[in-house]
Amino acid sequence: MHVLILGGTTEARALAGLLHGSAGLRVTSSLAGRVTSPRLPAGEVRIGGFGGVDGLVDWIRAHAVDAVIDATHPFAEHISFNAAAAAATAHVPLLALRRPGWVPVEGDDWRSVASLEDAARALDGLGDRVFLTTGRLGLAAFAACPQWFLVRSVDAPDAPMPARTEILLDRGPFTLDGEREILARHGVDVLVTKDSGAAATAPKLTAAREAGIPVVVVRRPPVPDGVPVAATPEEAAAWALGSSGSQSRSW
Repeated sequence: MHVLILGGTTEARALAGLLHGSAGLRVTSSLAGRVTSPRLPAGEVRIGGFGGVDGLVDWIRAHAVDAVIDATHPFAEHISFNAAAAAATAHVPLLALRRPGWVPVEGDDWRSVASLEDAARALDGLGDRVFLTTGRLGLAAFAACPQWFLVRSVDAPDAPMPARTEILLDRGPFTLDGEREILARHGVDVLVTKDSGAAATAPKLTAAREAGIPVVVVRRPPVPDGVPVAATPEEAAAWALGSSGSQSRSW
């Protein structure tokens, strides 16, 4: 059985590690190639896009893929909907692996918004020094904002971006002490983030709560209709291994 993992996330690497070496199971992880020097998972790896739904369907058929697991970032909406369409066309089962989202606790001051554009509008009156942790893509939504921005990303972002911007190149996981230090050193008075979930980037939320800093949280897009969801790599691995052991292929 051949399982294609659409990856690039910590959970995707963990899943590949759980499945690699299983008897009768071939695992291929596909990375989009948007990050320089990505952390590679165990097993076979391909890097680059498929060329849309039709290209993914062709790849699935050409490489005799039996099941697809969409373990991309929770905000990789376009890839997820392409995966759903391609799996349906190629008649292969699809599972979405999605880490649980963050949940506010007592003391948090969160403002939930639907998009980066809404996040930019929500900044009015919240603060003048923004810690922006939404990644290097989508900065154009903030280009017209008058606030000062500290933008953290793995790779250097491209223009357009806010006129008053400082770039911080870094890769998680991040520590609570490190996040506290960033907020204090840069005089941050508002945090903007996506609800990506996971513990690796959660310390910034604790640091903001401790400092009494408001947080603008961009809600994640929904998983395509009809696609089952696993919350952990272990659940996804059990699904794949269960499928490989099913002689009836009754997904």
